Amino acid sequence: MKLIFSLALLCSLPASGQWEKIDVPTQASLRGLSVVSKDVVWASGTEGTVIRSVDSGKHWSVITVPGAEKLDFRGIRAFDGNTAVIISSGPAEKGQARIYRTTDSGKTWKQVFEEKRAGIFFDAVAFWDRKHGIVLSDPVEGRFVLFTTDDGGVTWRQVAPSVLPPALPNEGAFAASNSCLVVHGDRNVWFATGGAQAARVFRSTNRGRTWAVTDTPMHPANASSGIFSLAFEDVSFGVAVGGDYKNPGNSELPNLLITSNGGKTWRIGKPKNHPGFYLSSVIILPHPLRSFRPVIAAGTTGLFFASLIDDQSWTRQSQENLNAVADISSGTWAVGPKGTVLHLGPGIVIDF
Repeated sequence: MKLIFSLALLCSLPASGQWEKIDVPTQASLRGLSVVSKDVVWASGTEGTVIRSVDSGKHWSVITVPGAEKLDFRGIRAFDGNTAVIISSGPAEKGQARIYRTTDSGKTWKQVFEEKRAGIFFDAVAFWDRKHGIVLSDPVEGRFVLFTTDDGGVTWRQVAPSVLPPALPNEGAFAASNSCLVVHGDRNVWFATGGAQAARVFRSTNRGRTWAVTDTPMHPANASSGIFSLAFEDVSFGVAVGGDYKNPGNSELPNLLITSNGGKTWRIGKPKNHPGFYLSSVIILPHPLRSFRPVIAAGTTGLFFASLIDDQSWTRQSQENLNAVADISSGTWAVGPKGTVLHLGPGIVIDF
């Protein structure tokens, strides 16, 4: 069946073969991705690398942050063509848990925060607006660690550990795509976990001042499996994807979960019977027919599309090895190892 939609509806639906591979002069593995507008895109990754385009990907600046050449910037949030915040992921005790900020298009960077406590490992960064942001770390002394800012990332302070439910044995988060932590509106925030007896989703409705947590139907078999990415359409409807990154082709875990009540409960999503290939990042595409709910997910075995209203299997859009995907109404971007950047302009045709 082929569905065709009018451009006037401002659909952003992928059509097979529309993905364009963009030539960017870097071999860095890219995991951080921040799409600001039609023109402005930032990404970040290994060897202290940040890339930036202000002309819809026609030209790219490739930046190595001075003094950070050995760091892996797995998370980035940009606000315009000039201002961005990046986090490095790695053991804090080895000097790899840092936050940097630029206000001049990446020409200069200021290290604004560093943690050195053993166990700290930054997994993701998110911002509700230009001033208010949050960073997630793996647990220390039995609880996840969170830091917040209310001045655009200039200063950071830790959220009181006591407001967080205890972590399970072996529980952690995954710094795979900077999307295990997501925000919506001006107060809501969620983060997802793996590695323990149940993959869980933590949620807060007050910018992290208090938290609740819910078990999901995903039960990780090992430390390399769980939920890797979250996306929320609004304060109620959200999706989670994951799997086992050490067994990316096929695992017993469901790779798609859905909530309709803000993360209080989760169910296994369709397609239910598709092999459980690993997915590291997911987005819900904007669509005028709200019930259609198209999603795109990325992983080591490619890019996949699915609609959440039917029994359609995942449709592969690309076979590129990818880490992260992000979307705005004017197009979708994806990044991965060896400087891989893909772009999908707004489409009107989708083949089932």
